[in-house]
Amino acid sequence: MNRMHAPLPADLWMRQIFDARAAREGGVVRRQVAHVERMVGRPAFEAELRRRGFHAIENAGHFVIFCNNEPVKVLC
Repeated sequence: MNRMHAPLPADLWMRQIFDARAAREGGVVRRQVAHVERMVGRPAFEAELRRRGFHAIENAGHFVIFCNNEPVKVLC
């Protein structure tokens, strides 16, 4: 049986991203750009990254979120 679930409120959805184990441990999480834009919108997402001191890069339709405040260096 395939049930459609109601989307989560934006604040709860965002909280779930940053409550993931990798995020809590200062690691990396990845989300589809389209999903982020649909669920919370890019401006709110970027504001939350800034508030937390996190960084993210966008590539091939995904955000790669670095859940720490260390500098990000693109190697090549």
